[in-house]
Amino acid sequence: MTFHYRYRKQIIIITTIILIISSLTIIGLYIYEPQKEKKISSLKVKKETNKSENGEKPKEEIEKCMVDIKGEIITPGIYELENSSRVIDVINEAGGLTEDADTTVINLSKKIEDEMVIIIYSKWQVENWRETKEQEKYLQEQCKIPKEGQAENDACINEIEENPHSAPSNVNINTATKEELMTLTGIGESKAEAIISYREKTPFTKIEDIKNVSGIGESVYEDIKNNITV
Repeated sequence: MTFHYRYRKQIIIITTIILIISSLTIIGLYIYEPQKEKKISSLKVKKETNKSENGEKPKEEIEKCMVDIKGEIITPGIYELENSSRVIDVINEAGGLTEDADTTVINLSKKIEDEMVIIIYSKWQVENWRETKEQEKYLQEQCKIPKEGQAENDACINEIEENPHSAPSNVNINTATKEELMTLTGIGESKAEAIISYREKTPFTKIEDIKNVSGIGESVYEDIKNNITV
């Protein structure tokens, strides 16, 4: 009697068991894989929900602003930044200020807005304003109100603050400090220094003498004569 014949019953039973186990394994894999994918998907959704609850915003949803910066800037042009950026961030993005830039009337901490126009003025422009009109008020008005053919500068300081060195009713041109002289209409830094330099050599004896100072003509005198004394 051969070996196969003698143990054929046992062989059949073992083979049947192996086939059953293999079938169950294959069926189990088919059932497990979808459940695994479903579990992973559920975890992803939960993770995104937690991010939303914690106030985190996906990068692709961060809003952007297009800003036009020009004037005394290294690389003028249009830049795209996050809407939480400030004017100083735009300046840095554009390569920084030129050596001739003057940001006296610019609010560097102002938050940017879409389609915003930022103009960086030169020292000459700002000094010219100082020489022709009342210092701080006129600077800010000129910044905010564009001339014909020019774009409005959205980076200007919006509120015209009270000048801490506002001119008293009468400024003594023989004793006033440079800052006090600069509160007079049309008297900028250079004219104030010229007045001080003049009076050190020749004190003023009457208010009309101020017209002897270089740069102060009849028109400037007319603007300040009611606010000065000797």
